[in-house]
Amino acid sequence: MSYEKVAQAEEKVIGTKQTLKALEDGIVKELYVASDADYKVIYKVVALAEKKDVPTIKVQSMKKLGKACGIDVSAATVAILK
Repeated sequence: MSYEKVAQAEEKVIGTKQTLKALEDGIVKELYVASDADYKVIYKVVALAEKKDVPTIKVQSMKKLGKACGIDVSAATVAILK
């Protein structure tokens, strides 16, 4: 279900840097974080999402998250925009 929602989202940003910027700008509706991502990579994103009350959904695999976004590489975080 979560991967399908990511795949169907029209407006999204992929990757931790872009997701962090979108969170700072207040334009994120939902955050998807891969459980197998390195904590050092995602902790700032997760902390900011919590601070801004953005729902965070954990998914199993970076590889599957990247594939759901239509890219050939893994993705640690994906933000669905408002």
